[in-house]
Amino acid sequence: MTVFGVHTGLQHTTVDELVDLWHRIESLGFDWISIWDHFYAADMTGNPHCLEAVTAHAALACSTSRVRVGSLVYCVGYRHPAVLAKAVTTIDHLSNGRADIGLGAGWSEVEYKAFGIPFPSARVRLDMLEEAAACVRGLLRDERTTFAGEHFQLTDAQNSPRPVQDALPVWIGGGGEKRTLRIVARYADGWNVPFISPEQFAAKRAVLARWCESIGRDPSEIRCAVNLGYAKDDDDLTEQFANLRMVVAPGVLVGGPAQVAERVQQYVEAGADQVNLALRAPWDAERLEQAAAALGVG
Repeated sequence: MTVFGVHTGLQHTTVDELVDLWHRIESLGFDWISIWDHFYAADMTGNPHCLEAVTAHAALACSTSRVRVGSLVYCVGYRHPAVLAKAVTTIDHLSNGRADIGLGAGWSEVEYKAFGIPFPSARVRLDMLEEAAACVRGLLRDERTTFAGEHFQLTDAQNSPRPVQDALPVWIGGGGEKRTLRIVARYADGWNVPFISPEQFAAKRAVLARWCESIGRDPSEIRCAVNLGYAKDDDDLTEQFANLRMVVAPGVLVGGPAQVAERVQQYVEAGADQVNLALRAPWDAERLEQAAAALGVG
């Protein structure tokens, strides 16, 4: 059965607005809500109005009672993986066992530079992602973890108290076929990619399956999710995404219930186990309710 969720951006909004939004999403019948990890707005404008992710993740856990609460995705360049593992373990307790953690290599150079965080090459950032995934998975699953990497080190590290869940799900975000999907195959319980077409999703899922086969892992062990926008028409698409339109358009649901349902079915046939609506402020309650109806949520 396909899971439907909502991915909520933290830019240009307030805590009160987010809590109201999360309540509405849960009441509509969605089964997943996630937050992103940015210091500046994720729209290439350099606007700094954005809430912090770990604290928002905790607030999400405390503001809901049923949905899975995830992060898509924490940038491994912003926090040591042990800090993330401890934080998400606490969030798992706050949510009574509903937390998921997502990890990504990071991409927003403007944030790195503004906050004085080194912005290395893509290769190095992917090296960091692979090491962080190993550390986080060990801390969440094993009683003691030792890891000696170039970027992160753990020495007989204990994550106590343990998460409520025996196997708190670890997600990896991104669509890179040479490195990212290989890291997914090795360390992840879930894979997430935003704003791509059903055809692109199917092609990348096939690459992921080949990486799984190369290490002897069953690809069906990994949940595959796509983040999609939703727009009532082309004008609405332009209004929402402005200068990002050309980048995100392949992964935006456009039109009425019949058109949306048909498009979503294409993603399901391409192998999507989960479909998340990717929303950003200003929040449009009517758009959210129309999307829920179109998806058959609730």
